[in-house]
Amino acid sequence: QVQVAESGGGLVQTGGSRRLSCVTSRSTFGQDAMAWYRQAPDQAPGDQNELVALITITDHTVYADSVKGRFTISRDNAEKTVYLQMHNLNPEDTAVYYCNTYPILGNPWGQGTQVTVSS
Repeated sequence: QVQVAESGGGLVQTGGSRRLSCVTSRSTFGQDAMAWYRQAPDQAPGDQNELVALITITDHTVYADSVKGRFTISRDNAEKTVYLQMHNLNPEDTAVYYCNTYPILGNPWGQGTQVTVSS
């Protein structure tokens, strides 16, 4: 069974930075587009997690408008790890952050990592 483990979350002040990591055991990692998603505290049950950023196998990146210019996604295929560097955080970034393939295609979710931005 594929294992996914996100880490790096925590409490940060507005304007601060955080770097998230996601390690996966996916055997096809080097052939998968990967993405970071987030679930906000007020998200209704059943709503899809918000796509924050994705990175293709050729390192092409796409960002949600809300994080463009502040977040950077990267990947290390040798370590099967995806990173999300976050700068200039604000309270609206408070969420549980998950990584998964893009598209998700029913692949398993990890436990996520909580990021809380205090005002």
